[in-house]
Amino acid sequence: MFEIVRYSATKADEWNHFVAQSKNGTFLFDRQFMDYHADRFCDHSLMVYRDRRLYALLPANEKDDVLVSHGGLTYGGLVMSRQCSAKGVLDAFTAINDNLRQQGFNHVIYKAIPWIYHQLPAEEDLYVLTSVCNARLIIRDISSAIVATRRMKFAESRRSGLRKAQHAGVTVAESDDVEAFWHILNDNLTTKYAVRPVHTADELRLLRSRFPDRIRLWLAYHGQTPVGGTLLFLTPQVLHTQYISATPEGKAIGAIDLLFDHLINKVYTDYPYIDFGKSTVSDSADLNEQLIFQKEGFGARAICYDTYEYDL
Repeated sequence: MFEIVRYSATKADEWNHFVAQSKNGTFLFDRQFMDYHADRFCDHSLMVYRDRRLYALLPANEKDDVLVSHGGLTYGGLVMSRQCSAKGVLDAFTAINDNLRQQGFNHVIYKAIPWIYHQLPAEEDLYVLTSVCNARLIIRDISSAIVATRRMKFAESRRSGLRKAQHAGVTVAESDDVEAFWHILNDNLTTKYAVRPVHTADELRLLRSRFPDRIRLWLAYHGQTPVGGTLLFLTPQVLHTQYISATPEGKAIGAIDLLFDHLINKVYTDYPYIDFGKSTVSDSADLNEQLIFQKEGFGARAICYDTYEYDL
């Protein structure tokens, strides 16, 4: 017997405890992370109970008659307990869809959690999406990931940059200077793509204060001046590069190459996967060839981030 309950702030502790114990959840689903942009999204997250025990969560927001899982997150599919089975997830989706129809929804957009983030196999939702919900794949973004046990050598383009950085005396250190990194990132994005970072500097500081062990900032320095850096999200299975950026000087002297040589081969050698993030724009239509060339130069290869839609 399934019961679907809409999330409310009174259930934050129960929600967060479930995420921490789930087989495919990450701290992005913790309410302290999700709620930092609560003013931008009308939350309509669902809690799925089976025989009065919490069985699964669906992080989501509503937009008119559409449920989006989740518009403010990189991925947002069903977060499952370790006891979830294929039949159980099938029945859970049936109950969720019945509930959504009763609430007046007509459509669902569903961003699946990429498999490398699963601590146990957790693709029961993909089976149900296509076989029961008749969902359609509408977006396939491409990311690039390194597998720790099958690590490839850096390409010559990256080794050349590493040699330049070593010759220039570039150094690397973990940092709390979010402001310095954000300005490097913002200048780079506005100059190159005429866009701004998804997060403001204040939001990054807030999130780092809430998750100091999970959100880490590393900077590359030329002398005392930061010339590049990366903001990392650390999840149980994956080290994810949320942002990577360098100044024009940093790019010229290979600062990012030295930075990632340090992170990949010295600091985070025990992470099962390192995910460099998406290299597609315009809802997967356009491949940023220069960006993915850099990531593949570190030995990363393709992982897809899929988005589905279905009618109720």
